[in-house]
Amino acid sequence: MEKKEGRPTKYNEELGKQVIDLMYQGFSIIEVCHELRICKQTFYNWCDEHPKFLDSKEKGVDFSEGWWTKQGRENLRDGTFNYTGWYMNMKNRFKWADRQDSTVSHNGSLNILNLDPLEDEE
Repeated sequence: MEKKEGRPTKYNEELGKQVIDLMYQGFSIIEVCHELRICKQTFYNWCDEHPKFLDSKEKGVDFSEGWWTKQGRENLRDGTFNYTGWYMNMKNRFKWADRQDSTVSHNGSLNILNLDPLEDEE
């Protein structure tokens, strides 16, 4: 297999700690990339190539969601808090969704005429 030529990687294991620290403050992945001065594709390449970095990213995403959740909880009674903006951020960034309950049951038979299928014919 031929080795790729190009610029040497900026990757080192300390970067995973930085990812966790930044995301613990609510940073998004794109903000982390900005702080690390790397492009988003590099970030995801490092996730593919370095399992420890991927682990840091996954922890970081959870910590970031926790930070944002805390902001919502702590600011519920603050009249200047932009709840709509916060909620849209949570839905778009963390895939929050309005709860939609639906129950579907099936007993194994289909009774179109709404008759008891075990009823004796007269």
